[in-house]
Amino acid sequence: MQAGVTDAFGALQEAYAAFGQVVGSLGEEASWLPSGCAGWVVRDLVFHCVSDAQRGLVALHTPADGPPDVDAVTYWKDWRSGTDDALNERRSVRVGANMFAEFEPLRRLYLVTAAATVTAAERGAGDAERFVRTQGHVLSPADLMATLAVEATIHHLDLVAHLPADTPRPSAAGLACVRRTLDGLLGRPVPVHWSDEEYASAATGRSPLSAAERRLLGADAGRFPLFG
Repeated sequence: MQAGVTDAFGALQEAYAAFGQVVGSLGEEASWLPSGCAGWVVRDLVFHCVSDAQRGLVALHTPADGPPDVDAVTYWKDWRSGTDDALNERRSVRVGANMFAEFEPLRRLYLVTAAATVTAAERGAGDAERFVRTQGHVLSPADLMATLAVEATIHHLDLVAHLPADTPRPSAAGLACVRRTLDGLLGRPVPVHWSDEEYASAATGRSPLSAAERRLLGADAGRFPLFG
């Protein structure tokens, strides 16, 4: 694999492994705890992440003619919280997750789907000249992998929001991929001394900006959340 593809695949592999480690440890009771996503409990979030892994699996098997119209950064410009699409997604996920009378089948579905997506990514990453299609966009396999790693890492923070403090956190590779994406959307390295987790939370609207953070961001404060 080329260097960029190797980095993207490594981020995806580690992000999915870290998220799967937590999902694999959860029982029925924990699946009903709130998550960091407004309106979703843990099992709703896991169902959403099944759908995202399925999207990645389908995209990796959907070749497209180039050139790409988005990359790992610009892909996220379409995603904003509070839109009709975001509200409809919130409702549809709750309905879909409620089809599972018990958490165990949903947990198994996530784990096997995520594993299949990682396998497909590894097998398809060697051809740097091919492009894939997802959600109406064309992008490189490496950029697709980076978007999947970002999604899994941010939702890992949502997953553990109300779980015990010793629950495993997101992978370092996944968090680094999130920071690169957020800096890309911002157009510069963020001037606030946030940890990777703090940056992810603030830049996706999961935590409000303080007055001091707004001063450091200057005019860019009005652009937060960068996506959500």
